Amino acid sequence: MSLTPRMIKDAHKHVKKVTHPTPVVYSPVFSAETGHEIWMKPENMQRTGAYKLRGAYNKIRNLPEDCRSKGLIASSAGNHAQGVAYAAQMAGAPATIVMPVTTPLIKVENTRKYGAEVILHGHCYDDAYEKAMDLAHHEGYTFVHPFDDYHVMAGQGTVGLEIMEEIPDADIILVPVGGGGLISGIAVAAKSINPNVKVIGVEPLGARAMKLSLDRGKLSSLDLVNTIADGVAVKTPGSKTFPLVQQWVDEIVTVSDFDIMEAFLLLMEQHKMVAESAGVLALAGAKKIRPASGGGLKVVSVISGGNIDVVTISTMIDRGLVSRGRVCCFSVDLPDTPGELLKISELLFRTHANVIKLDHNQFKTPDRFQQVQLEVTIETNGHGHLSDILGTLVGAGYVIKKIV
Repeated sequence: MSLTPRMIKDAHKHVKKVTHPTPVVYSPVFSAETGHEIWMKPENMQRTGAYKLRGAYNKIRNLPEDCRSKGLIASSAGNHAQGVAYAAQMAGAPATIVMPVTTPLIKVENTRKYGAEVILHGHCYDDAYEKAMDLAHHEGYTFVHPFDDYHVMAGQGTVGLEIMEEIPDADIILVPVGGGGLISGIAVAAKSINPNVKVIGVEPLGARAMKLSLDRGKLSSLDLVNTIADGVAVKTPGSKTFPLVQQWVDEIVTVSDFDIMEAFLLLMEQHKMVAESAGVLALAGAKKIRPASGGGLKVVSVISGGNIDVVTISTMIDRGLVSRGRVCCFSVDLPDTPGELLKISELLFRTHANVIKLDHNQFKTPDRFQQVQLEVTIETNGHGHLSDILGTLVGAGYVIKKIV
């Protein structure tokens, strides 16, 4: 058995009965940022908040009744968990989900709301997977794999069918990559309709297991994963997905956590749309695509999920502002004489810097009797404006030490 276009088309007939429509959205903001024509497939607006429902539902509907009645089990960083829980609830099957202890609370609670029992175990997906497999062996549960299963891949591939229905002349489809299930399904689906469309995966630098495997020409594992994109924090790609990626996927590009935070901020601020860190990988990856000789390309970026808690949203916004030069914190040592603070303030006013915070501290300098350290946090219009502000201060004779 392998993944075929026919399996994906069959899955689509059933999956669309339980999924919300997620029409593609044009992004003038990301188009301007990248030089390409960027369209977004917003699976963050999907039922359960991510594309994972598609694969989970397709897998469970294909299981024999006796397997469903004995109970289902899955391991997940969150989105697959909710997809399995929801699909199991519809099938009347009991479900147990093993999740890493680092899983955001909102994903844990939402999984429980769909009626599944949740077990927290380990610090990454692979730890949760081992625990789930142990329970499946001892309790007789049927394991629903988050990516390394052909029925799951077929369900995820329905995203590709829908993209090609709306944007048949797409040049590139950008897809987040964790274990490889989503990109395998999308690549088979899209290329069966238009063999010329390029399917490019996007991985975080700190979890580039698929790229490592492709570079080595064999399935390979990372010693550890380190990324803010918890939804794709996978040490080892799937043994079934890897050969499909080798055959169907054109390229894997990597992005930094700063790239992810910038994409998150732009999406939220300009499109009023919330996505999780793994969900914006494809948008972050759009900057890595070089324009063709004739100009920009038509690119569809899959926003894979939107399950993120408000505390993480706040942190992502703060870091995104810093990354884009919109917020900067710096220090400068001043002579401890009257009027020095006023001079700095006038320069900041003249350059239109918005001062968020000032800390005038005599005890942070080696010679507190003659100098005082001023720590300033400012808001700017971006890197160009920030450069002008700092340049003005340096030109006035101040030595600037950037903190963030």
